[in-house]
Amino acid sequence: MTFNGTWKVDRSENYDKFMEQMGVNVVKRKLAEHDNLKIGIEQNGDKFHIKESSTFRTKEIDFTLGVPFDYSLADGTEVSGAWEMEGDMLKGKFTRKDNGKALTTTRVIVGGEMVQTYIYEGVEAKRIFKKQ
Repeated sequence: MTFNGTWKVDRSENYDKFMEQMGVNVVKRKLAEHDNLKIGIEQNGDKFHIKESSTFRTKEIDFTLGVPFDYSLADGTEVSGAWEMEGDMLKGKFTRKDNGKALTTTRVIVGGEMVQTYIYEGVEAKRIFKKQ
């Protein structure tokens, strides 16, 4: 239940390069740098309710650890996959529906901040969130 709460993005590392690798156009990449993303996380056992709010959209997702589901990224990219707990790390393994390539996302709490790491085609980015 470590992830429970509302988290607001504070800073990003290599996020533009990651989005470029994902095929996001330059206009959407520039907008995404200032999306003011907030992620609300409610965990109850192996079930999660996530509410993502940004300048561009609000989306709610419910998932159960280990159970595959479909998801649409902010840029419209469709993926399918599942989240698992590995120790105190949440790890998501997703496959893009358009090209079959893998996207991995992890969430871990480090020094009171939630560090979300994305890896796609050898490019890694991080978004660091502070609890609200």
